[in-house]
Amino acid sequence: MANKNAKLTNAKKKEYRSIGHNLNPVIIVSDNGISEGLIKETERALDDHELIKVKFNVGDRDARAELIKELCNSTRAELVQTIGKIALILRIAKERNEQLSNLMR
Repeated sequence: MANKNAKLTNAKKKEYRSIGHNLNPVIIVSDNGISEGLIKETERALDDHELIKVKFNVGDRDARAELIKELCNSTRAELVQTIGKIALILRIAKERNEQLSNLMR
């Protein structure tokens, strides 16, 4: 998780959802599953942007939920919200890049 000691409060989730509303998906997951390359690219996106949208092109709702859970666990990210095939995930960076972070805009 982003910070195991601090669970996201409803107020923080609302704030992150409002930031995420205008974001476009930066990662697309197919029904092939989660590969090592996909995890590395998600890690890079989280390091740069902290809050990202991920699109899951998987028709089965249960399979999609499993993939979302697996990606969050693999990247130590926290799920903020899911709407349909889009997941908004968060991982606070140790060293923020003010020019790239979606949280600093």
